[in-house]
Amino acid sequence: MEFVFSGRVIEWRGPAPYYFVRVPDEESADIREVAAMATYGWGVIPVEARIGEVAFQTSLFPKDGGYLLPLKVAVRKPSGLSAGDDVTVRMTVRLHEPQPR
Repeated sequence: MEFVFSGRVIEWRGPAPYYFVRVPDEESADIREVAAMATYGWGVIPVEARIGEVAFQTSLFPKDGGYLLPLKVAVRKPSGLSAGDDVTVRMTVRLHEPQPR
């Protein structure tokens, strides 16, 4: 399941600052439909993503009925990203392989 969307980098200040891009509502609804085939627990969804030239693997965090894509330092620094920047994300949800019975 592949997506392309744009969003703004947001900062969440917890014990340490974390940066995310919110997955738009339409894409979040599509992800919820396959969440059971993708999640490995706690509602997180494994994905492969690309922003510009930087490709990475991470997991979407469920938040307020949608999902947040975390942006690690290794993703933000090469692209010079900071809070408030608009980005285009290419993302693939990694589904589990069906297990034989």
